[in-house]
Amino acid sequence: MGVIAMDKKQITLYYSSENSIGKQLNAYVESSGKEHLTIDISKTNVTGTQWAELADGLGKTISELINTDHPDFKDEYGDKTVNLDDDGWLKILDKKPSLLKNAIVIKGKDFIELTSASDFKQS
Repeated sequence: MGVIAMDKKQITLYYSSENSIGKQLNAYVESSGKEHLTIDISKTNVTGTQWAELADGLGKTISELINTDHPDFKDEYGDKTVNLDDDGWLKILDKKPSLLKNAIVIKGKDFIELTSASDFKQS
């Protein structure tokens, strides 16, 4: 059993308010009229276990959650390929949550990665 609560009647959104897509997605979820929980990762600490569960729910590795093309990532690691273990990638998300590649919504047991605000309407 995971640590993230999954309720088929609730929408859970993991997003960053530090980018415009995150702000738009939060507005869509807030105005959806559905029961919801929004988690702004720039203000709320997400544990390593939660990140691992989010990645697993999406069928991805933890490294695939990180935007390695983000200028902050490039400033820190350059353009070369970065080989880290899961703990290393988790430390990146812990220190710089703004590097999360895309917002993640959970509807019931379904995990959906949202690349744009309009993706929420279609999910």
